[in-house]
Amino acid sequence: MKKIGKLLSIVLAITVLSVLLTACGTKTAPAATAGASAAPATEQPLSGTVATNGSTSMENVIGALKEQFMNDNSGVTVSYDATGSGTGIESVANGTRDIGLSSRALKAEETAKGLVGTTIALDGIAIIVNAGSKVSNLTVDQIAQVFTGKVTDWSAVGGDAGAIACIGRESGSGTRDGFESITKTADKCKLAQELTSTGAVIEAVKNNKSAIGYASLSAAEGQDGIKILSVGGVTCSEATVLDGTYVIQRPFLLVTKSAAPLSATAQAFFNFATSKDASSLIEKAGAVPASK
Repeated sequence: MKKIGKLLSIVLAITVLSVLLTACGTKTAPAATAGASAAPATEQPLSGTVATNGSTSMENVIGALKEQFMNDNSGVTVSYDATGSGTGIESVANGTRDIGLSSRALKAEETAKGLVGTTIALDGIAIIVNAGSKVSNLTVDQIAQVFTGKVTDWSAVGGDAGAIACIGRESGSGTRDGFESITKTADKCKLAQELTSTGAVIEAVKNNKSAIGYASLSAAEGQDGIKILSVGGVTCSEATVLDGTYVIQRPFLLVTKSAAPLSATAQAFFNFATSKDASSLIEKAGAVPASK
């Protein structure tokens, strides 16, 4: 009997020890609370390509935006082709680019195709002459008369005697469309040269003492060899564009298609470009942020 009692005591002790060890060494997950949501999944870094093209006037602005976005998202490449506003708009319409860049408002026939223009900035269209010109100010009417050939000599508008050479942009350019809309010179301009980029117009005016042209303020500002004219006594500047006193101005748009949702990466770039976070970059690039 003593042996049996001793054996039972040993078994009981082992059982108690086993229970204690189990309780101390094992953690049981708490039961899920009814209605509680699962922990959010870790956000995956962005990757892929965002393809843009269009306005040459937007080169500085889009350059600053894409550089910052790619710095913040190392797996993303944002491409930009300077093809002109018309081509940028058409590329979105036919689905060959994610986002188009336009330096003019969309036309009724373009919005009818489901295209949407989102303004990210405003830009002055600077009237530029060679740095050696005596002319410093023209009215909108004088500009129109010069570009339509009604005034052909600089002496008629305060300059030295000599023939005026008008330099402009090609058909389909947003800069040309904005300039001609405001000066009411559509299909009436008589150009000595018709060029395909903002930079080319600036260079042509630099190299011709008789030249006058028009270019994006964001591209023309600070350039050597040219002078930016006042229009109607108002200096072309970011401040006068913002308050509306400088009248020769136009919007910078991101163009998308309502029936073709953007990829997650392209949408993220679009959201960044239209946010207040982008304002300082747009301003440094020489344009006036729409969100300012």
